[in-house]
Amino acid sequence: MKVRYRATAGIALLAMAVAACGGGGGAAQKPNAEQSQQAQEQMSQTPGVSINPVPYEQVKDGGTLTLSVGQWPSQWNTYHVDGNQADTADMVDTILPQLMVADEEANYTPNPDFVTDVKNEVSGDKQVVTYTLNDKAVWSDGTPITWKDLEAAWKSNNGKNKKFKPASTDGWDRIESVAKGDTDKVAIVTYAKPYPEWQGQFSRSPFLHPAKFVETPEAFDKDYLQKIPVTAGPFKVEKIDEGTKTLTVVRDDKWWGKKAKLDKIIFRTIETPAAQVNAFANGELDGVEIPPGSPADLKRAKEVPDVDVRKALSPNWRHITVNNQSDFLKDKSVRQAVQYAINRDVITQSDLKDMDWPIQALNNHVFMNNHKGYADNAGDLGTYNLEKAKQLLDAAGWKQEGDYRKKDGKEFELSFVVPAGVPYAKTEGELTQAMLKEAGIKIAIRPVPDDKFFTDFIIKGDFDLVPFSWIGTPLPVGSLPQIYKTGSESNFPKASDPALDAAIEAAVSEMDPAKAFEKANAADKLIWDMVHTIPLYQRPDIQATKKTLANWGAFGYHWRDYTQVGFTG
Repeated sequence: MKVRYRATAGIALLAMAVAACGGGGGAAQKPNAEQSQQAQEQMSQTPGVSINPVPYEQVKDGGTLTLSVGQWPSQWNTYHVDGNQADTADMVDTILPQLMVADEEANYTPNPDFVTDVKNEVSGDKQVVTYTLNDKAVWSDGTPITWKDLEAAWKSNNGKNKKFKPASTDGWDRIESVAKGDTDKVAIVTYAKPYPEWQGQFSRSPFLHPAKFVETPEAFDKDYLQKIPVTAGPFKVEKIDEGTKTLTVVRDDKWWGKKAKLDKIIFRTIETPAAQVNAFANGELDGVEIPPGSPADLKRAKEVPDVDVRKALSPNWRHITVNNQSDFLKDKSVRQAVQYAINRDVITQSDLKDMDWPIQALNNHVFMNNHKGYADNAGDLGTYNLEKAKQLLDAAGWKQEGDYRKKDGKEFELSFVVPAGVPYAKTEGELTQAMLKEAGIKIAIRPVPDDKFFTDFIIKGDFDLVPFSWIGTPLPVGSLPQIYKTGSESNFPKASDPALDAAIEAAVSEMDPAKAFEKANAADKLIWDMVHTIPLYQRPDIQATKKTLANWGAFGYHWRDYTQVGFTG
């Protein structure tokens, strides 16, 4: 299943797809220097984007593109914590505004379909961003897109009104005001404190929404439940089919931008990667993601006639989230023991074996291996050390009695929550189960309904350990408050450390990029120490498509321009 969660500005997306096969805690060894060098070389040779670029004029006019998603959303409001999923973002890419868009090198520029000018000015302690909205930009109900839509986004996401449930308050809480300029088409956004990653706001996840549908907590919660009230993009909604869990969008003839090449795009919910690949092989889909841990699916996709496998580096990463508020895991030394007892290299090697992808563990919570800000901050905690784990557990009063440890008569048992429809998740749980048993910790693998995995378990904190993926953005520093700051809706382990909060504040306030990277890495070292999340690896972006599909595939950091997507034959 392709359930993923986004990180804002850095909004990160959750992804359900997990993977692992075979091996116990100490079975695999850390990659040697030669293997690490080979992985680095392979990483450097992987492109930042792979979409079969074809000039607009050479793409056929017309046709239907059929794609799959792993989880069908109930909440289509991308500001909402329940709507912050990658599958949702993948679908509304076609129908909702992005004011700023990124290229394959993570450079942002204004999207001329929605803004004709953007000015960013810093004076003293304040920052002012002025957006001049395109005069032609309107919602599908005919209402003009104005500064009020930006104001409503700020008010519903800034965290002041606790009745709203935003995925992240990051950046929004720094805004002092959103005001009207010379006309309704000019929005003046004033930050009380500078916000270096401002480009990620009013952009992809969260996309811009009309003010009237998000300006009250009730509208915020209900107006996008199982419906999309209005759109503004090259496509519009033809049908949301709850029975078949299918979204159909069609070309919007009222669109003021470049005419979309495709007539129609159909997004079908197909829950497992294997079923998605089967649908692709049967000609039912035009493109399909191949998740990690799916070598059989990759092999099957490669055997499809006239297939093109497109791979790119992306800001997405796989991990295990550790519930800091669990009865068993409130003690940091115990969480560190769990970290030491999990051999990340075993899981990484297992997940990425035969995936034509660099087998390289990720030793950073902020930057990917190929990012210029990347530093190895894992330290001693990043290395599998069973004896250290046992020492910490002994010191914490968890004594070995038989196969497992006990304290005050209570057996040390953790729940490892997995989506029931994803076999890779179960196998990954089994790997972790085998590893932690060696340390005397029992793991109960707990399958839950796929469509409830995030909303009823991760978001509500009903887990001890849970694997998923964060689907990041070109602005990684901005995801720090969303995922790790005390009180954030997306800080799913409910972890809290005043020193980390201060380090995060320093990083996201730093306007000098090089210094911001340094400060983000300082924060990352504290994240390792608290054991909020156990990073595994940079997640592959592998897409199998029909060879004739143009301008679509593995996007990496690059935005998706659906006016250009189509077929060449």
